[in-house]
Amino acid sequence: MKDRQILTQAIRALTIDAIEKSNSGHPGMPMGMAEVAETLWRHHLSHNPNNPTWFNRDRFVISNGHGSMLLYALLHLTGYDLSIEEIKNFRQLGSKTPGHPEYGHTKGVETTTGPLGQGLSNAIGMAIAEKSLSAEFNKPDCSVINHHTYVFLGDGCLMEGVSHEASSLAGVLGLGKLVAIYDDNGISIDSDKGNIKQWLKDDTAARFQAYGWHVIDKVDGHSFVEIDRALRDAKQNADQPTLICCKTTIGKGSPNKQGTGSVHGAPLGEEEARLAKKELNWNYPPFEIPAEIYKGWDCRAKGEERQRRWNKNLELYKKNYPESFKELIRRMDGKLPEDWIEQKHRVMAETLSNRKAIATRKASENMINRLSRYLPELLGGSADLAASNLTMHANAKPMVKGTKNGDYIFYGVREFGMSSIMNGIALYGGLIPFGGTFLVFSDYSRNALRMGALMGVRVIHIFTHDSIGLGEDGPTHQPIEHAASLRLIPNMDVWRPCDDYETAVAWFSSVERHDGPSSILLSRQTLPPQIMTNDSFNSVSKGGYTLVDSPNPSAVILATGSEVALAVDAQKLLSQKGVAVSVVSMPSTTVFDRQDRDYKHLILPDGIPKIAIEAGVSDFWWKYTGAKGDVLGIDQFGESAPGKDLFQHFGLTVQNLVKRVEKLL
Repeated sequence: MKDRQILTQAIRALTIDAIEKSNSGHPGMPMGMAEVAETLWRHHLSHNPNNPTWFNRDRFVISNGHGSMLLYALLHLTGYDLSIEEIKNFRQLGSKTPGHPEYGHTKGVETTTGPLGQGLSNAIGMAIAEKSLSAEFNKPDCSVINHHTYVFLGDGCLMEGVSHEASSLAGVLGLGKLVAIYDDNGISIDSDKGNIKQWLKDDTAARFQAYGWHVIDKVDGHSFVEIDRALRDAKQNADQPTLICCKTTIGKGSPNKQGTGSVHGAPLGEEEARLAKKELNWNYPPFEIPAEIYKGWDCRAKGEERQRRWNKNLELYKKNYPESFKELIRRMDGKLPEDWIEQKHRVMAETLSNRKAIATRKASENMINRLSRYLPELLGGSADLAASNLTMHANAKPMVKGTKNGDYIFYGVREFGMSSIMNGIALYGGLIPFGGTFLVFSDYSRNALRMGALMGVRVIHIFTHDSIGLGEDGPTHQPIEHAASLRLIPNMDVWRPCDDYETAVAWFSSVERHDGPSSILLSRQTLPPQIMTNDSFNSVSKGGYTLVDSPNPSAVILATGSEVALAVDAQKLLSQKGVAVSVVSMPSTTVFDRQDRDYKHLILPDGIPKIAIEAGVSDFWWKYTGAKGDVLGIDQFGESAPGKDLFQHFGLTVQNLVKRVEKLL
C-alpha cells in the first residue's frame, strides 16, 4: 500500500506543479481522486499506451473535465505520448494539455469535456455503441468486442439536467459495461460562500437506483481496498450500469485548503504548494519524477500484451468468420461499403424516376429506408417523435434491454441527452448515429450540437417541422431563428432541402462527411419537386446552385427549403412580365461557403441585384444579397393558424416576392 501511495503522490505533485506554473487550473479534483485513478488505471483499465486507438480498449472519460490535470498526469505516467514538457505547458497556447481535455488534440483523450454532464452522456453513448457492436459481431465461441466504459463525474455533472436524461436511458437499456465513479466531495465553486447542501440535497444513490442502476454507495475514495472491491463488484454486474459513490476530500494533501471551495478552481499558491508537498512527503523539484515511480506507473508492456492476446483472438475470428471479419474491419476503419458509389447512383436514379410532391420529412424517411439496406452502421433514433419526424425505417429493430441487437433507439423526450449520447456513439466508431426531433427543440440540444461540431464527429441531426409551415401548434413550436443559429456553429453543416432530390443529396453528403456533424432541416408540409437531371447531384452537393437560369438576368432570387417553390413561381410570373430573373437554391449555405471564389461568383455574380427569401430571421441573408439587395423573411415569432394562412399572413407569397423584386429593380 505504501508503494501505491507514493504513486498517487506523483499525480498530486504534477497537478500542483502544472497549475502553479500556469497560474490557472483546478487542483482539487485531481488531488482528491488520485487513489481512485491509480486503482482504476493500474489494476482494472484495459488499455495500451502504445496504441491509444486500439479498438477493444476500455474507454475512460473525465466528465468533470476541469480536473484535466488528472487525465494528463495519468497519460504521462502510464506511458502515453505526452511528454513532461507538455505537462509544463499546461493551459498554454499550442500545448497538448489545454484547460479541458480535447478529443483529437491529445492522444488518449476519448472526448472533449468541459460543459458538465456531457462527458457522462458521451460515455453512455460509448457503452451503447459497445453493446450494439458486440451483439452484432461477437460469436458464441469468439468475442472480439468486449470491454468496459469508465467515467469520472462530480457534483456539477449531476446537477446538470443532461445527467438525468442520459442516465435514465442508460438504466432502461441495461448497459452493464458502463461504470461511473462519482467524486462525492461535497464541494463546488460557491462552497466558500455557503455549504453545498444549500443547493444540492439529492440522495444520489437513491436517484440512480430509481433509474435502474447498480449503486455501490459510501466507498472510501482514499482506500485502495474499498475502491478495488467496488470496481470488481461493478464488473460482475452485466445487466445494469454501475454508479460507485466515492467519498473523497477535494484537494487532499493541501493542509490549509483541502475540503474547501478555494481548492476547486484556483492554484494553491506558492506557500500552500510548498506545504502540500511537505504534507505529501514529496521531496523532489518541480516536474521531477523519480525513475522508480515511472517504472511503477508504466503500463506499456501490460497494454501490449493485452492487445497481442486480442490480435490473436482476432486472427481466429478472421479464420472462422471471414465475412464478419471483413465487415468488422471496414467498420473499425470508418470506411463506407465498397459498392457505396454504385448504391448512391442507384438511389439517386430511383429518386429521379419517382418524382412527386412530398414533404421533405417523408423524403428523408424514404432515404432512411434505402440507406438502411446498404449501410448497417446506421443507428437511428428519435426524441419521442418517430411518427412525426419519420426517423424509423421499415425494418428497424428497437434497442431494448434483453434483446440481442437493435438499430433504433427510443430516446424518449430527452433532446439534449440524445444529442450528447450520439456524440459518444460517433466517438466510439463503427456506427453512424442519427436522431430526430422538431427544429424548434434544437435549442434543447444546443450545447451538444456545439460539442459535436467542435470535436468533428459524424452525427446526423434530423430536425423536422422546419418553419411556420407546421401551422396550428403556434409560436412555441414554430422555428424562426433556429436555421440561422445552427448555421452560426462552426463546422456544423446545415441542409434545408427544397424537395425529395435535394433531401437525398443532403443525406448522402452527411453520411460521406467524416469531419463533423450535419443538421438536415425538413418540412412538415408537402413540397413540389423541382426539375432535376442526372447531372444535378454535383450542383446540389455544392450547397448552392442555379436552379432556374435566365439569359442576362436582371436579378437573382435566393431561397431554401419550402420557399424555393415560391421563388420558382415568382420567376415564372416575372418572366411573363418580361423581367428576366434567375433562381438560386441554396440547400446548404455552410457547404456553399466552402466553395472557391470563382464558383461562388458564378452563382452570385457581382453587379446583379439579389433578394433572399426564407421563413426565418432575415439578418442572416444580407451577407449574400449585400446592402443594395433585399431579404424577405420573418423577424417576429409565429402565430397559431393553418400553415398556408401563416405564409399569407407573413407575406411569404409569390405575389409579394414579385413586388419586392420589382421594387428592387
